[in-house]
Amino acid sequence: MPVIPEETHDSPLYRMRHSLSHVLAQAVQELYPGTLLGFGPPIDDGFYYDFVLPKPIGPEDLPAIEERMRAIIAAAQPFHHDDLEPEEAYARIAGMNEPHKAEYARELVAKRGVERIGFYRNGPFLDMCEGPHVANTSELPRDGFKLHSLAGAYWRGDERNTQMTRIYAYAYPTAKEVRQRVQEIEEAKRRDHRKLGVELGLFTITEEVGKGLPLWLPAGTVLRDELEKLAREMEFKYGYQRVSTPHLTKEGLYHTSGHLPLYEAGMFPPMELDEEGDLPSASSKERSRYYLRPMNCPHHHMVFKAQKHSYRDLPLRIAEYGTVYRFERGGTLHGLTRVRGMTMNDAHIYVTPEQLEDEFISVMRMHQEYYDLFGLTNWYMRLSTWDPDDPKRAGKYVDDPESWAKTQAQATAALERMGAHYRVSPGEAAFYGPKVDFQFRTVLEKEFTVSTNQIDFAVPGRFGLTYTDRDGTERTPMCIHRAPLGTHERFVSFLIEHYGGAFPTWLAPVQVRVVPVGEKFVAWGREIEAALRQHMIRAEVDDSDHTMGKKIRNAATSKVPVVAIVGEREVEARAVTIRRYGIQRQEEMGIDAFVDLIRGEIQQRRHVRE
Repeated sequence: MPVIPEETHDSPLYRMRHSLSHVLAQAVQELYPGTLLGFGPPIDDGFYYDFVLPKPIGPEDLPAIEERMRAIIAAAQPFHHDDLEPEEAYARIAGMNEPHKAEYARELVAKRGVERIGFYRNGPFLDMCEGPHVANTSELPRDGFKLHSLAGAYWRGDERNTQMTRIYAYAYPTAKEVRQRVQEIEEAKRRDHRKLGVELGLFTITEEVGKGLPLWLPAGTVLRDELEKLAREMEFKYGYQRVSTPHLTKEGLYHTSGHLPLYEAGMFPPMELDEEGDLPSASSKERSRYYLRPMNCPHHHMVFKAQKHSYRDLPLRIAEYGTVYRFERGGTLHGLTRVRGMTMNDAHIYVTPEQLEDEFISVMRMHQEYYDLFGLTNWYMRLSTWDPDDPKRAGKYVDDPESWAKTQAQATAALERMGAHYRVSPGEAAFYGPKVDFQFRTVLEKEFTVSTNQIDFAVPGRFGLTYTDRDGTERTPMCIHRAPLGTHERFVSFLIEHYGGAFPTWLAPVQVRVVPVGEKFVAWGREIEAALRQHMIRAEVDDSDHTMGKKIRNAATSKVPVVAIVGEREVEARAVTIRRYGIQRQEEMGIDAFVDLIRGEIQQRRHVRE
């Protein structure tokens, strides 16, 4: 079965990183007496530990902490483990003077039914922990870790709780691997979409407009337009029909769908209006509450409901680039990857139960077709299911165990038929059904859901959606929610980092920059520009007073994919000399051949590499 296993907590690498996190905590408490502990887990490239420190520290303090850690490693301290009954554990933690550990221990017993609480000791350091760890600190690599950054963190991730200092570290079995990771992160920082977004003039986010509300500049709008064009073509090929719906709606629609009150905390506050079009007043008789939409599906259900349908109409695929608004918490906002205003590559597919599995496979193959086009490989599929044992499941999921079991079996069967590799994540389903999420990792090693396919067995019935079946009876369709390109905002952020801002010709804001080697060749450059623009190719002439070398460097800084150099020889031959971004080789060709070449690259959406 091609299910991707979760990383085992008993692997040698996990043990090493977990043990190093304890060594870090010991070193910090020895250097800064009075330090209180939070959590210190292993992570994908190392570990971190959260502390309440008696005084602030900065990056300049990290080398001294590293040296103390190496001394602890050299001391060959064995790790000792024991488990205690809750009351004994509470007493021990009280003696440790660790209030955050005490709070967590009581929660483990009261809410999770833990019967014994584990502790690990190495040397003088004691921590509440289930492990596992190495047998002795001497087994840890003295040069296999590097403390690299500090960050603020709230206890348990809740901004109402104590603010802590988080120390991050890379950790690998060898110093060479640590150095390689440092180099990878430096490259990732150069590719950070927030940095390149400013340098390439793609987008801006201002306090005047509001946090999490990006403004797309002309160059960035090209990326959006090209992605939407691609989606229109792809969806036409797959048999979708496009619709357009408003950005807001009366609150009743979200009560029908079930989104209110479940997701009200993530929505912008409602607007209250008199139905006659006036602002509310004491004399208003009919007032309505309107919400900016946080999702498109209720509107699409109303589109389906506007006309009668038979089984012959299904699958009915309705697509829209719909802008939605979600009031994400300020601390979670991050460039374009998490915003408050976003435009989704959204669609809803209405199917009979018999059509569901095949259509679900078709949708996932569409995802793969997109990702193959972009050359994206840093993703995996996640089957998100309901968790019947979740103590908070009441109100979190539609209470229909039979439908959950059936649709989860159908989603699993679809993945198996595809031969897909996937992970299963209980408790991550939508409230109305299971889903397959496409999980991506950014160049900065943050994981995000970029796109999703969701099976909805519940909401069409709430809206009274029906189709006439072969036997003349009225039946309720099932619905697949899908967004292969996710939101423009998040997907563009991935593309910026994936390409490092050096987009393929078809996607680049400026596709060709014409560089005359002198003023007298500008006229021929203008002719080339006009010939390209006649074919909707985004071309521009650099007619500045800079030297040719400076013009070419400027084009490279702007990551323009194709530079067309024109001088006396090119004028006489009615030709251009082509230089591509990142490729040293140059090529001369006639203007007609050049236009045909660029047109072909754009039409085929090819990415030319050395």
